[in-house]
Amino acid sequence: MLDPVNILLVTVLSSIMSLAILGSLRPAGIPGVGRWIGAYLMASVAILLAGMQRLGLPILTVFASNTLLALAVVRMLEGCREFFGLKPRVPLAYAGTVALATGIVWWYWVTPSLGARVAVVSMFHAAVYAWIGWLALRCRPPARPVYSYRFVTLAAWLGAFAHALRGAMYGSGIVKQYGLLDFTPLNVAWLALGILVLPALSIGLVLLAHDRMAERLERLANQDELTGALTRRAFLAQANASLDAAREQGLRVTFAIVDIDHFKSINDRYGHATGDRVLAQFCRVVKSGVRVEDVFGRLGGEEFALLFIGMTRDEAVRRLDELRVLALAVRRSADAQARESGQEAHDGLTFSAGVDEAQLQDSLATLMARADAALYVAKSRGRDRVVAS
Repeated sequence: MLDPVNILLVTVLSSIMSLAILGSLRPAGIPGVGRWIGAYLMASVAILLAGMQRLGLPILTVFASNTLLALAVVRMLEGCREFFGLKPRVPLAYAGTVALATGIVWWYWVTPSLGARVAVVSMFHAAVYAWIGWLALRCRPPARPVYSYRFVTLAAWLGAFAHALRGAMYGSGIVKQYGLLDFTPLNVAWLALGILVLPALSIGLVLLAHDRMAERLERLANQDELTGALTRRAFLAQANASLDAAREQGLRVTFAIVDIDHFKSINDRYGHATGDRVLAQFCRVVKSGVRVEDVFGRLGGEEFALLFIGMTRDEAVRRLDELRVLALAVRRSADAQARESGQEAHDGLTFSAGVDEAQLQDSLATLMARADAALYVAKSRGRDRVVAS
């Protein structure tokens, strides 16, 4: 079982299992998964060719296998870059692959040296694995759990350390060996470590893909798909947390309920598609006027809510009045463009808002009730206005 050929075969089987797992994730459309699948496919073929060295054909079992394995780890790196939203192609990595292939040709056919070949191949793999680990460490989205990203970092850096140590030992001549498949304790140890690194990395990549799917599900649960605002449940949860945090810091908090005027008539007259565009446009306007620390959510239908942190009631009224004027201007501009192109347009968008500032003992429900009462007053006064309780 400890024969190097058997170890390589086990590595091939583990790569095939990784292919099956990653393949099951491809329909989810997660960036990078396609490249990871290609990487493990190339790695499986490369390791299989390397295990056939005793049969001769060095052009396949030495040159092709090492070059293909180098391309596999580059493909894995590209998949990681794509996963993290970076430009996938890495010209430097391909230049390194060309240098590796040139070194193999030189130190196999021109000036034969197994130590030099092992050194150049190992150092290349060490650099790429270190790069992958750095990406997983530095590019983790701030709000995501750290486990899967740290797992990839540790697995990649373990591989980088092992390859760097192997390259240093063979390149310096400390280790003397005449063939890659020699049955020596140290060679078996290196190959066994290779068995651990590739499957460990595949597990880490699967964890990354599952974290991305979990993020999507959380976004669907917490973010309104049409408008991008928080859903009612997510808004109430975040608003409660923000209210408590603001009180601990001694910050003032103001709550507003906003309702688009005559929205039902827009749907009835122009259709729900137009109504959806109005909602989306309204939310873009509101988002342009709120800060990162403010909380914006959709309570239902055409009714929205805003929690302003560190803002007084009068300041919130002024901010909403500015947004009200901006929303009307944006809507009129869009309608003018629609008329010029011969499409049906409707009157400009207006909204009404009720505002109140939190008192020391107010719960969120109490604050919402007062803002809602102020909204009712705004509507009774003819709409298109902001009223403070």
